[in-house]
Amino acid sequence: MTKKERFAFVLNYFEQHAPNAETELLYDNPYQLLVAVILSAQCTDKRVNMTTPAIFKKYPDAESLSHATFDELFPLIRSISYPNNKTKHLIGMAQMLMEDYNGEIPDSVSELVKLPGVGRKTANVITSVIHHQPNMAVDTHVFRVSARIGLTTNAKTPLQTELQLLKYIPEEKVHIAHHWLILHGRYVCIARSPKCGECGIRPACKYYKTLIKGQ
Repeated sequence: MTKKERFAFVLNYFEQHAPNAETELLYDNPYQLLVAVILSAQCTDKRVNMTTPAIFKKYPDAESLSHATFDELFPLIRSISYPNNKTKHLIGMAQMLMEDYNGEIPDSVSELVKLPGVGRKTANVITSVIHHQPNMAVDTHVFRVSARIGLTTNAKTPLQTELQLLKYIPEEKVHIAHHWLILHGRYVCIARSPKCGECGIRPACKYYKTLIKGQ
């Protein structure tokens, strides 16, 4: 199976079985999604969703968050990974939004990455989810799943993975393909003991082919 054929098989499978895949982070607007994605770094979406309601209630927009102090915000995200840094990032992000963007969330990766706490992955998530731009956010799930299936070859960094995926995924499908790969990695192609027995991608998966050969 060529790489082009492998991509076609995988994308077709997901289109049939997960046509409405979307982020599991709960949000009502771009500001809330940005806060949630910043908090989700090295933390589960489930934990973030348990934490954000109190934040959004007290700080419903960038303006209110920009006036928060560390001691006021920290208790609300104490249970999140790296709470010290993320508290500083959220306040700094909100302050920059007010100072440079009139409180509006930028719609480009180049502008988003200027915000405290926002790296390329976070910026790709925001522009992909909110604006359906063809940007591929690569987290640990996407990185692992892409390599296992054989969608990427010898990709050593998230950026290398991103560029290889973008080469073969049609632009109009990139924004949802991001969710397909994440959810597949979260629930089926898990890090330890992937659930190959219930995976519909087996016919196109390099990892499964190697597994069978080894039996």
